[in-house]
Amino acid sequence: MKRYLGLDLGTKTLGVSITDKSNTIIFPYTLIRFKHEDYETAFNEVKEIVEKEDITDIIIGLPKNMDGSLGFAADRTFNFCKLLERLNKNVVMVDERLTSIEAQKILLANDLSARSCKNYIDMQAAVIILEDYLRSIDE
Repeated sequence: MKRYLGLDLGTKTLGVSITDKSNTIIFPYTLIRFKHEDYETAFNEVKEIVEKEDITDIIIGLPKNMDGSLGFAADRTFNFCKLLERLNKNVVMVDERLTSIEAQKILLANDLSARSCKNYIDMQAAVIILEDYLRSIDE
């Protein structure tokens, strides 16, 4: 059976979400912190998660500009995907426009303070990325 991991990549953090074993529930898993653009460190932590949780598919947010074009942030994602290819898993990029804003709204609506939200936004964005992907393959 498939098991999915969702990723929201930044320059110093990587939000991680995961499905339960039945792919019914998606939940925040962890926030990986690393030195500015030290993606090898982030990759090594993802590799451990993939092995530990028996992940088959990795879904990563692809940052696009509002007009749909790709910028420097997309290049960062493409480069990280090259690292992920070492895992021999299915890697899929999905449009992540506005996921951080949506994540912040969800967290604030659930009574997290703006200061507390900062620690959870990337994980919640990873949940949204994974939800969007799973919805797209169910349609």
